[in-house]
Amino acid sequence: MIAVLQRVSEASVTIDGAVKGQINTGFLILLGITHTDTDEDVVWLSKKIVGMRIFNDEAGKMNLDLAAVGGSILLISQFTLHASTKKGNRPSFIEAARPDVAIPLYERMIAQLSADLGHPVQTGEFGADMKVALLNDGPVTIIIDSKNRQ
Repeated sequence: MIAVLQRVSEASVTIDGAVKGQINTGFLILLGITHTDTDEDVVWLSKKIVGMRIFNDEAGKMNLDLAAVGGSILLISQFTLHASTKKGNRPSFIEAARPDVAIPLYERMIAQLSADLGHPVQTGEFGADMKVALLNDGPVTIIIDSKNRQ
């Protein structure tokens, strides 16, 4: 799994003109799922995300996690994170998991993040045409790949 984690002051996702999810301070997470991902990736990545200390403390240093700032999560599925651009100019998405694999893992990630965070996360809708808006705070953007743990 690949997660693009963006520290935001606010973020929202709109589907068919209606706001589906929105947060203030927290993380907008774009999540890419590949066909080799498992529940182990879900658990590891969720704990890593919730524990990330990338909010500023009173001294202005990145030292606080989501819980310390009362932050929220907006989770968006994004298969294009697994694009291969090695050949030509049209990306290949062969490494992205098919919906029968990706949807259950996406739903498990929603549940795991909610449990680890201690309150529900906001989401988009798997496979929908979504409009995502954000105010990146910093900007701070971190990429975490569950296959690169060491």
